[in-house]
Amino acid sequence: MPKKNRYAVLALVFVSVVINYMDRTNISVASAALTEELALSSLQMGLIFSAFGWTYSLLQIPGGIAVDLIKIRLLYPIILFAWSLVTLLQGFISSFAGLIGARMAIGVFEAPSYPCNNKIVTDWFEPQERASAIAIYTSGQFIGLAFLMPLLTLIQGQFGWRGLFIISGIVGIVWATVWYLLYRDPEAAPTAKTEHLAPRKFHPTDIVAVFKQPKLIGIFIGQFCLGGTLIFFLTWFPTYLVEYRGLDFIKSGFLASLPFLAAFVGVLVAGFLSDFLVRRHFSEEVARKAPVIIGLLLSTTIVGANFTDDTFWVITFLSLAFFGNGLASIAWVFVSLLAPKHLVGLVGGCFNFVGGLSAVVVPVVIGVLVSDGDFRPALFFIALLALTGCTSYLFLVGKIHTVEINTTPNSKHPNTNSSLT
Repeated sequence: MPKKNRYAVLALVFVSVVINYMDRTNISVASAALTEELALSSLQMGLIFSAFGWTYSLLQIPGGIAVDLIKIRLLYPIILFAWSLVTLLQGFISSFAGLIGARMAIGVFEAPSYPCNNKIVTDWFEPQERASAIAIYTSGQFIGLAFLMPLLTLIQGQFGWRGLFIISGIVGIVWATVWYLLYRDPEAAPTAKTEHLAPRKFHPTDIVAVFKQPKLIGIFIGQFCLGGTLIFFLTWFPTYLVEYRGLDFIKSGFLASLPFLAAFVGVLVAGFLSDFLVRRHFSEEVARKAPVIIGLLLSTTIVGANFTDDTFWVITFLSLAFFGNGLASIAWVFVSLLAPKHLVGLVGGCFNFVGGLSAVVVPVVIGVLVSDGDFRPALFFIALLALTGCTSYLFLVGKIHTVEINTTPNSKHPNTNSSLT
């Protein structure tokens, strides 16, 4: 189909990702004001940060199944409207329990979003174009936040943390309407050429079969570790700059944007370079795995910030680490490459389920590690996660090919086969 149509669809996904991450991270911008006004401890703030991840991760598999069964044009605007409405309602909450509940609700409604994104790219783009497409929409979480972080701090300065949530929610509600009016599923687009499989009923044995595949387990572990670095920047990073590094609130908003810009560059470099290498007939192991492995190794440089008090070098080490996180963020391409066509949504849900667990675990662990005001153990912890993810891609994922998952509804045990290397 004409590229202009495919990339118009990709533009819709890009903006949706920007809004998605705005609504995940505005709590981090508001955290200093929330902590003061509601008299919250660092552990309580860590629990608020992680509450989103509780429901987001638990509902990834149901969300992935929903993506396989429900048309994207209907599913996406519904969940977008719902999480944006809850974001708006956060502006009227004045209790720790209320904030926990709101963050959990946002996790519920955002759960199918990334399986939706991956399904759209799988349906609309050829295999040799998918890493670039994934890089473009994934860059939305970085470029959006790079420019939104200063804007969100200014909005909070003008309207307070309540106004920040209300304005964020209104933006998402408007965009949900725009999405429904503009998007069409591929089979409804007259110029779409993507081949579609007939719908297949979901069987519970499919989940068991997916979690028996070492290659898939490898990318699941890698996604958890990749999420560890990301979730630090989405939650504790502004607090780190303001409270531990002693920067004023407005200045921290602008400095916080620099690592996101670095990650934006990283994900685009990885995506376009990866597809270029595929077109030049490099192996999938080089073209797809190299950016992820190199990116995870670079993420370990975050510990360098522990050994300097110079703001320039602190931001440099953090930016280098987040550049690495950007390089590794094309990892969603492995869902398209490894998952059987009839289980792309389910594998994507499992992938994001395990990755989403980092949003549950990491904020609370960091909250405990920094309870005495020292962030250095937290940065060591993030580096260790990145190193673990690198090891998983090296030794579990192996050669890249679609795994064979054959399940039948009447069998007690799935017949699962894959040629593993």
